[in-house]
Amino acid sequence: MGDGRRSSAMIGVMLLLCMSVTYALRYKVGDSRGWSFNVSNWPYGKTFMAGDVLEFNYMFGMHNVMEVDKSFFELCIPIPKIGSEFGDTVHWSGNDQIQLRSGQSYFICSFLGHCQRGMKIAVNAV
Repeated sequence: MGDGRRSSAMIGVMLLLCMSVTYALRYKVGDSRGWSFNVSNWPYGKTFMAGDVLEFNYMFGMHNVMEVDKSFFELCIPIPKIGSEFGDTVHWSGNDQIQLRSGQSYFICSFLGHCQRGMKIAVNAV
């Protein structure tokens, strides 16, 4: 193979590799409203990928973000996700950045009555 053909083949392989690279997206949960009441429908119509980052913005001390299992999500029971360290599943900063893993994730605010008022989201990342 001549040098010109070898160069063209290498460029083609490099282009294919570059095209298969995907970049993680950042999503502000609740858009301009942030992590607030009645946000449970926010994920609808969005496609999430493993590696994407959810940004939960809220007033420090007024809310939190807790990752829970499906049954606790449905019942709004604030018990951290089974099999995780407590510190990995409860976030309190007011500006929490959570990277999605593949599969279903469930998040609620564990403050009394907040989940029942729609401060919960279920997200599926492919």
